[in-house]
Amino acid sequence: MAQNVAHKLITAHLVEGEAVPGREIGLRIDQTLTQDATGTMVMLELEAMGLDRVRTEVSAQYVDHNLLQADFKNADDHLFLRSAAQRFGVWYSKPGNGVSHPVHQQRFGAPGKTMLGSDSHTPAAGAIGMLAIGAGGLEVAMAMAGQAFYTTMPQVWGVRLVGRLSEWVSAKDVILEMLRRHGVVGGRGRIIEYHGPGLDELSAMDRHVIANMGAELGATSTVFPSDGEVRRFLESEDRGGDWVELVADPGAGYDVEEEIDLSALEPLIAKPSSPGNVVPVAEVAGLPIGQAVLGSSANPGLRDLAVPAMMVKGRQTHDRVSFDVNPASRQTLETLAGEGYLLDLIAAGARVHQSGCMGCIGMGQAPATDEISLRTMPRNFPGRSGTREDKVYLCSPETATASALTGVITDPRTLDMAYPNFVPPAKSYVNTAMLVPPLPGDENLAVELVKGPNIASLPDLEALPSEIAGPVLLKMGNDISTDEILPAGAQVLPFRSNIPAIADFAFWQLDEGYSDRAREVKEAGGHVVVAGDNYGQGSSREHAALAPRYLGLRAVIARSFARIHRQNLVNFGVLPLTFADPGDYDGVEAGDELCIPEVGERVREGRALVVHNRTKATTITVDHGLSARQVEVMLAGSLIALHQATGSPVAS
Repeated sequence: MAQNVAHKLITAHLVEGEAVPGREIGLRIDQTLTQDATGTMVMLELEAMGLDRVRTEVSAQYVDHNLLQADFKNADDHLFLRSAAQRFGVWYSKPGNGVSHPVHQQRFGAPGKTMLGSDSHTPAAGAIGMLAIGAGGLEVAMAMAGQAFYTTMPQVWGVRLVGRLSEWVSAKDVILEMLRRHGVVGGRGRIIEYHGPGLDELSAMDRHVIANMGAELGATSTVFPSDGEVRRFLESEDRGGDWVELVADPGAGYDVEEEIDLSALEPLIAKPSSPGNVVPVAEVAGLPIGQAVLGSSANPGLRDLAVPAMMVKGRQTHDRVSFDVNPASRQTLETLAGEGYLLDLIAAGARVHQSGCMGCIGMGQAPATDEISLRTMPRNFPGRSGTREDKVYLCSPETATASALTGVITDPRTLDMAYPNFVPPAKSYVNTAMLVPPLPGDENLAVELVKGPNIASLPDLEALPSEIAGPVLLKMGNDISTDEILPAGAQVLPFRSNIPAIADFAFWQLDEGYSDRAREVKEAGGHVVVAGDNYGQGSSREHAALAPRYLGLRAVIARSFARIHRQNLVNFGVLPLTFADPGDYDGVEAGDELCIPEVGERVREGRALVVHNRTKATTITVDHGLSARQVEVMLAGSLIALHQATGSPVAS
């Protein structure tokens, strides 16, 4: 039978189940990616599991999120991560080397391989023919220990690209068009596979832009074929030997099909405060801006900074605009300098920041009050920028730069200048100096983990009780992101390796009093929260499950869940429940006292659960939809507890 690229990747790595949409499958994982905002937890989890050395082909730990060192916390975590990488046999990317996704694509990514990453934008590696999936840190830890990764087999959504991009339209506009059409839930339960003649016009880094933001559609992953362009890319990175061809068979079909005519696209922009709130740039042109930010993992390629450099050459950006530049990797920064682009950016007023996530995760570059910030980044959830009431728009480098020059949102097609003709440099600027390799042999076993005073061990999590009874501490609406459940930013992320401390910020943006109320009722049996559709969208950070769990959260009742967060809840013993009748959402309010009896028995038997609302004297039915494997995790109280109880298979 003719196979598409996604099915070829899954078939080659399938170790359990059948590749039928809707069924649970287990996949062998070749590579893992961890970053410092989530990797500290992964390393603590590996320690708790007693791992001797990682069992993957390649595992890499990046320091790219928490680069601001306002005090000792981030610096201590960097030392901890370095020692953990040495202890467990992991590559270590030093602070300032760059954002995990583009660096991994440049240095380790290989067509035909699978990768699991503790970052929701891990699917960016699909740009070069990999099956890369974002997951919670605990699942990544299990993969590093040689365990299979379990997920529900997605549908494969074939998107045929035809035509070629017009001047002033680039790869960012392709993914924004997908978001304009389908919103932030359109890809849920799907792998997006791009194919067709339009691929000939997209470089490997252009494809990275599109694959990266497939996460904003809620997609499990995004894949591109490994074709001649991928071969050219790997050869430019002195890694031509890693190339293998991986393309869809003639006549291969897809579960869902769509077409985009690249030549028909125009510059697009996502308005606050959702990546799915997309309109043509022309529709909002003229609004004054205070900031324009280039870079991040969503626009990491050299051309994404070189084209802006050519646009501003000999010009000065508007005096009221902060023009911020985030080179995504040290290698890209060196190339910008070597080819002369960096000087043009600096002369035009650019504020050049170190290679890392920076403003994308709210670590600096926060916009001013009531000022519009244009960003080439992947997300604009409320407050993610570091400014609580922010006005963040997502757009292409061309649109951001045009607007920085004029001081207002500007369709770049209206500029009085020729479109820059970017030609990739003939010289290769490969940089491997800031990548520290794993220790050889069994030398890693002698390494001691370096733990500063802010690094706390994982809290103990008790097993699922026979009854859940407690108040509804929060009722939320649709599309609640993990940034709203557990914020990022310079104030919060330094506590990522200290669950008791970071728990103070749980639901902080929605209700500052939540953590205090949760502690008050924790000993009495805990509490419940209620939400609408797509609860937990966005970042993969498992802190958004673990911190509320530490505070006594035992169940979330929602209309629907985002994939990664739902699994994170399961991994830490929080029941993810959906309303059997979505209309029952309207009958539950914050403050209601709920009781869910026979929890363990009903979960074990796969039966629906009954929720008694003692405040309103009503009863509703909820479903858990857990697989047999997830049931075992839930009953044990956490995935780690399950492995400890069964005699961990990962220790030497």
